[in-house]
Amino acid sequence: MNGRPIPGTSAGGRQRKYRRRGGSGLLALLLGAMLLLVSACGGGSGAESGSGGEAKQGSGRTAGDTAASEAVVTVAPKDGAESVATSGALKVTADQGKLTAVTVQDAKGNKVDGRIAPGGRSWKPLQHLPAATRFKVHAVAKDAKGRESAKDTTFTTLVPKNTFIGQYTPENGSTVGVGMPVSIHFTRGITHPDDVENAVKVTADPPVPVEGHWFGNDRLDFRPEKYWAAGTKVTVKLTLDGVEGRPGVYGKQTKTVKFTIGRSMVSTVDADAHTMKVVKDGKRIRTIPISAGAPATTTYNGQMVISEKYAVTRMNGDTVGFGGEYDIKDVPHAMRLSNSGTFVHGNYWASTGTFGAANTSHGCIGLHDVRGGWSKQTPAAWYYNQSIIGDVLIVKNSHDKTIQPDNGLNGWNMSWADWTR
Repeated sequence: MNGRPIPGTSAGGRQRKYRRRGGSGLLALLLGAMLLLVSACGGGSGAESGSGGEAKQGSGRTAGDTAASEAVVTVAPKDGAESVATSGALKVTADQGKLTAVTVQDAKGNKVDGRIAPGGRSWKPLQHLPAATRFKVHAVAKDAKGRESAKDTTFTTLVPKNTFIGQYTPENGSTVGVGMPVSIHFTRGITHPDDVENAVKVTADPPVPVEGHWFGNDRLDFRPEKYWAAGTKVTVKLTLDGVEGRPGVYGKQTKTVKFTIGRSMVSTVDADAHTMKVVKDGKRIRTIPISAGAPATTTYNGQMVISEKYAVTRMNGDTVGFGGEYDIKDVPHAMRLSNSGTFVHGNYWASTGTFGAANTSHGCIGLHDVRGGWSKQTPAAWYYNQSIIGDVLIVKNSHDKTIQPDNGLNGWNMSWADWTR
């Protein structure tokens, strides 16, 4: 056969037989390794049923317990909801389990305060939500076996078409007298006063109870029972953003205002005696002769708070119902005591002998002064320079009624019982 070896009998054939024997040995080795691997896996199972099983039991779960939690977390509003109401819409609940953690925050990380109800079945925010804001909700609940279930959602609150703000006094950073209330005038009439009042928090350091009182539907004042103590630090937090003050009208203001109560100065005018006694930090520092309201135009009695100061101002009778009886363009050292036009001010047009002897004004309290108010030595100049916004002036023995609490910053003329009613 052309001199070729016969298949199976040549040296080459013997070599092929040798390779087959080598392949069989390799197969045996692979089978043995697989048996060892199976044996090792079996040994691992035995270990888990021992020490591994004990670890699972220690965590409150039984060996082999891999079932999903039965707790179901539900978030209202639904995920991705738009134009969500700022009050009453947000609620998180748990079925077949208890809530253990709920976090609601905006894009800046500002968190919404809330409370999980006793029993862990629900969570609600403690106050309204800001308007036009996107929130993320993360809620976790556990079932009876301690297995956790979580839910993450987002929603966006409504964008209001009509809004209001609160115009407040005193100013941030100011130092004021002991009679200064916090007075907030709202730019829209409020028909949901409780919701609005709950969004305004006034605190004092050292602490003292501070309560609010509504005058009509657009003004809310806060004060303590008695005058502030000198040195008190007062903080006002306005969180009106998202508060529905009246149907369809929402607040759009979030602001913190801080002011300090300065030294105590309380002055008492005796209209019959034509005098004003000035008491500073509990000590009388001066008695000034004055001229109060004439018999036909008497001065209000009561506690009044200085709300504005003018080195020089114009006083026109037309603006307060006195027709053309007077129009003085340069009244010096004037300080407002009421919205209806009561001032304590310098008077240069009356004779020096008038003060301390007669009541001649249209209801104001006049102190001797010079035209232009250039002199620092006159009683009016001295009193003006001693006074700050928020100081108290009390009028007694005038043949008139007590000033109304809402006529100026004069809520001190209302009893604490009536104020808090």
